Amino acid sequence: MALSKISRGFWAAFIYVVLVSHACNGFYLPGSYMHTYSKGQEIFAKVNSLTSIETELPFSYYSLPYCQPHGEIKKSAENLGELLMGDQIDNSPYRFRMNVNESVYLCTTNQLSENEVKLLKQRTRDLYQVNMILDNLPAMRFANQNGVKIQWTGFPVGYSPPNSNDDYIINHLKFKVLVHEYEGTGVEIIGTGEEGMGVISESDKKKTSGYEIVGFEVSPCSVKYDAEKMTKLHRYDNVTSIGCPLELDKPPQIIREQERVTFTYEVEFVKSDIRWPSRWDAYLKMEGARVHWFSILNSLMVIFFLAGIVFVIFLRTVRRDLTRYEELDKEAQAQMNEELSGWKLVVGDVFREPNFAKLLCVMVGDGVQITGMAVVTIVFAAFGFMSPASRGMLLTGMIILYLFLGTGAGYAGVRLWRTIKGTSEGWRSVSWLVACFFPGIVFVILTALNFILWGSKSTGAIPISLYFILLSLWFCISVPLTLLGGYLGTRAEPIQYPVRTNQIPREIPARKYPSWLLVLGAGTLPFGTLFIELFFILSSIWLGRFYYVFGFLLVVLLLLVTVCAEVSVVLTYMHLCVEDWQWWWKAFYASGSVSLYVFLYSINYLVFDLQSLSGPVSAILYLGYSLIMAIAIMLSTGTIGFLTSFYFVHYLFSSVKID
Repeated sequence: MALSKISRGFWAAFIYVVLVSHACNGFYLPGSYMHTYSKGQEIFAKVNSLTSIETELPFSYYSLPYCQPHGEIKKSAENLGELLMGDQIDNSPYRFRMNVNESVYLCTTNQLSENEVKLLKQRTRDLYQVNMILDNLPAMRFANQNGVKIQWTGFPVGYSPPNSNDDYIINHLKFKVLVHEYEGTGVEIIGTGEEGMGVISESDKKKTSGYEIVGFEVSPCSVKYDAEKMTKLHRYDNVTSIGCPLELDKPPQIIREQERVTFTYEVEFVKSDIRWPSRWDAYLKMEGARVHWFSILNSLMVIFFLAGIVFVIFLRTVRRDLTRYEELDKEAQAQMNEELSGWKLVVGDVFREPNFAKLLCVMVGDGVQITGMAVVTIVFAAFGFMSPASRGMLLTGMIILYLFLGTGAGYAGVRLWRTIKGTSEGWRSVSWLVACFFPGIVFVILTALNFILWGSKSTGAIPISLYFILLSLWFCISVPLTLLGGYLGTRAEPIQYPVRTNQIPREIPARKYPSWLLVLGAGTLPFGTLFIELFFILSSIWLGRFYYVFGFLLVVLLLLVTVCAEVSVVLTYMHLCVEDWQWWWKAFYASGSVSLYVFLYSINYLVFDLQSLSGPVSAILYLGYSLIMAIAIMLSTGTIGFLTSFYFVHYLFSSVKID
């Protein structure tokens, strides 16, 4: 009783900490250092890949005829996650001088060629967005849609007015930079800036002050300039300020051949009370947050209720069976053994080696690796370790965790193999297959998708050099660690079966309906815990929205693990009760079948929520990535269900002696 109270108290405290931690301001780790700028200090914005929710194919900013910076185009330091996500962050000619409001000339292009016009029109009609970054903050744009104020990151390449065949390029930008005045006593700030972390040294008699950038907003518009007149200006010369949106007497800049496009921009610095640690709140607190919270909370309550009912009914049923049997004397037990029914009849077959035992061990090993990676990643993200300010950090962290969790995968796969076979013979092939099964599937799918991206000349294509890096990480870290885990699995004690297996397998009675129908149906309950969260995750991936509710995602993950375990155990018990001793794969797919519903939901999301997605290339990319996600979910949830069922069956048959 005391232990159960302690256990309940622990889980209540854990859920409380998760929810409260989400309400607190996150703290920032390396990758998002605070920069303080002095008045007049130059800061240059950076540009990321052009993106569109219509095609999902990112392209380089300088693939269009935009103004280029002095010198060469330099790529920012990128991590593995940024490269895999198709981010290509370059320097730009957009210069800002801290707390200096100005309206400046940037450049005038040469006459647009036929190819440039075609490309600009195509990018405009595909709704491509320019993604600009200042001090690690994406440019934010506000728009009114049906009377509702909506915020977006980035601004469009151009626009096409309704009932018109003309397209217009965005060539004038009005920036509003929100700054917070920083004052530090007893510190001297040396060399802070966009390119690196500042050095802060102690100083007793000095007091420094500077400005932190806490907001970056943009208002885009199209302006027709006199090219002959504008070419006489030099870069960063002052020009007349223009209001965005434009006055009616100023015509926009049309996209057509032989046109010369002039680019200008103006900057306004506005003092703000927003503190530096809270500057990302404006990006994370987008419209629809209240619906999100209530939907997830409602889902959690329903699933807790259903899972509780299933668990209570199941415990009472099994406990009644065992108690009734143990209360009989020996003669009654002997008589009952002759009239056995249900799960007691399969005592001599329940631990018989399943079909494709090696494949089962491999899939369980990979499932342990994926589950471990997901749990650790979500825990770290829930407690603020993976800020959206650190681009690509989430994906990079997942890859690193997956590599180093190879030891656990090898250990789980080989120990299960040794338990089934009773010998360590063949453990090397099991370890190699564990190391290559899931990564091999992902590699094949990504390679096929990469050829499509290469053909489209998209920055989303993985470069050859990155392929070699990924292969090196795979074969130099993941494979050796998996083999090490496999070796440790051979040294561990195999799990001893509580009953002997008969030489001749028992015939399984014919059933009125195929067992796979029950297995497929079992996946609906785990899917019920997941589908609301899945909608927001898919929206963050494909609609360019920020996903930030990792606290709730952690709770949903714990619920998913609980429900997968319960569903698999209940289904295994039901199969044993009808004398079906082939429970191994059914236990795996009872919870693993949730991946089928996830993939079908992804197709539903493509058809009904991504209606703007255009072209077969975009659809193939979407389905390819969705397939990888579904396979990972199948291996993870299937492993959770199988391992729970295995220990349940072991406990069930070790609790009662049947000769």
